[in-house]
Amino acid sequence: MEKALDEVKEYFMSGKTKDASWRIAQLKGLLKFAKERETDIFKALKLDIGKHPVESYRDEIGPLTKDINVALDNLASWMRGKKVKLPLAAFPTSTSLVPEPLGLVLIISSWNFPIGLSLEPMIGAIAAGNAAVLKPSELAPATSALLAEALPKYLDDNAIKVIEGSADVCDRLLQYQWDKIFFTGSRRVGQLVMTAAAKHLTPVTLELGGKCPLILDSLPGNSWLREAAMKRIIAGKFGTCNGQVCLGVDYILVEKKLYSELVNLLEKTIKKTFESKPEECVAKIVNKHHFTRLKALLDEPRVKSSVVYGGSVMDEDKLYFEPTILVDPPLDAEIMTEEIFGPLLPVITLEHIEDSIKFINSRPKPLSIYCFTNDDKLSKRLASETSSGTLVFNDTVIQYAADTVPFGGVGDSGFGRYHGKFTFDTFSHEKTILKRSLFPDFWFRYPPWDPKKMEIFRAVYVFNYFLVVLIVLGLKKPRQLPKDI
Repeated sequence: MEKALDEVKEYFMSGKTKDASWRIAQLKGLLKFAKERETDIFKALKLDIGKHPVESYRDEIGPLTKDINVALDNLASWMRGKKVKLPLAAFPTSTSLVPEPLGLVLIISSWNFPIGLSLEPMIGAIAAGNAAVLKPSELAPATSALLAEALPKYLDDNAIKVIEGSADVCDRLLQYQWDKIFFTGSRRVGQLVMTAAAKHLTPVTLELGGKCPLILDSLPGNSWLREAAMKRIIAGKFGTCNGQVCLGVDYILVEKKLYSELVNLLEKTIKKTFESKPEECVAKIVNKHHFTRLKALLDEPRVKSSVVYGGSVMDEDKLYFEPTILVDPPLDAEIMTEEIFGPLLPVITLEHIEDSIKFINSRPKPLSIYCFTNDDKLSKRLASETSSGTLVFNDTVIQYAADTVPFGGVGDSGFGRYHGKFTFDTFSHEKTILKRSLFPDFWFRYPPWDPKKMEIFRAVYVFNYFLVVLIVLGLKKPRQLPKDI
């Protein structure tokens, strides 16, 4: 493995990947893969996670195609350096910031969006001119095999490799000296990635997760708006990989007086959305280990007694777990201390909706906070008094599809950001290039030191150039330097 990685690094050092023509060719190859192998992608995602083709296109192929086209349309401007103004004291100097590729980068993707989370970062890595190695998740074997088989036919195999394997393979990859590691997955594995990267001082982007809360402070009076709100909540929990997604709704915060009506509306919306056959519309649980984990969360006696809808239809052979709603499970139970990552939706009741701010701030910073409200005061308080990767009002998960704003976490939910140009920036180093003439040369920059030079520096660093002129002409008497120093 090390020999193959050395060869990829050597290919990067040849400078081939820096050419705009090479970058364009690879992006077009990636686009061609998405179009020509669409049916194969649908089949792989169905095998691995049970996604319906429409969900697969909505959440993976569609955003991927869009972002490749965005990169192709904007690559020239992204690659172009930008001029920077310096203070007058630096005259005559020209300065620019020029993006350059980091080098050989490692992308470790997750199983829940095995196409999108593998290739979305790849777009930016290629656009920025890097060589890249992709390690797909072994928990999505069909998709991993498809990427390993197909990508070499569409991309430059000298610069872009797919390496399959279990956790042992990932451990070996992490021992290598990379110029950047981009990881999507759990907080536990993210810590291992950071530990390995620290050995070589390798920069890391961690796309993690956490418990994303949804605050509901009122129910719209208009029936159409109420229905729209419920659809968006259900889609943000059960309609995206059946809750197995880092930015999905983890739990709901609502005032006690509203919870009964809310639960009733959620039940009706689940039945209507999935037409009483959710097993045909939602993704399956990824494997038996995660199925058992979810079942254990629900089987805890104090938690089980809080179930108000669902929680009984489970098929371990088909890895199906029905949408389930709970009201006020114990806050110290695992379902409320760990990321759920599945179709279990706790509803936590509060005396006052403003208490949601304290509730959220007492827990690790989430990847997203969702709030359904028309209250400007509450909106402003959430924006100023909470911290999260994103804050979304009156919708869920929609931010993932945007390419003009960054996607990423803060604190325990990760760090670094991507999508659109932000992915290009993530895989680039913005280098400062400064050029100036040998004339004029400011004599006061150099020793020997005296009070006059000190006074000039004092004026220069507050941009008082008129005072500089007075000091140089001897019209302003300098202060004496401190004695005995």
